[in-house]
Amino acid sequence: MVRIGFGYDVHPFEKNKKLYIGGVEIPAEKGLKGHSDGDVLIHSIIDALLGALGMENIGQLFPETEEYKNIDSKILLKKTMEKLKNIKIINIDSTVITSYVKINQYKNEMKKILSNLMNIDESQINIKGKSGNGLGIGGKNEGIEAYAVVLIENGS
Repeated sequence: MVRIGFGYDVHPFEKNKKLYIGGVEIPAEKGLKGHSDGDVLIHSIIDALLGALGMENIGQLFPETEEYKNIDSKILLKKTMEKLKNIKIINIDSTVITSYVKINQYKNEMKKILSNLMNIDESQINIKGKSGNGLGIGGKNEGIEAYAVVLIENGS
């Protein structure tokens, strides 16, 4: 059965924190506030994967407990993939909205990291960066937003 899932995440900025998007540390003066490392792209992909299977969201799967405090989101994605048995990811299409940093120069590295974590080919992942044109959280430089859509084939 082929299924689609949609994910969204947003985090405000926080000073004295590293910025991670798609598993890549991006040089910046501030990072994203969150219980984990605040990686909005990975979080939106996790939510999309869970949504495709009608499962709980990322906050329910990984609650704000000491176990997950400041955790690397790559670990969360790996744990998610371990829970998702018998699925084949067909493709992922994602958009990161930020006027704070330009992500274009990091997209290939993000794809490599994500493809390794999900055991798929880099060509199955699309990442777009948008500025927000001065609107919304990402566009007004208040934080960063990410959207993801996944298409999977469920073998169970």
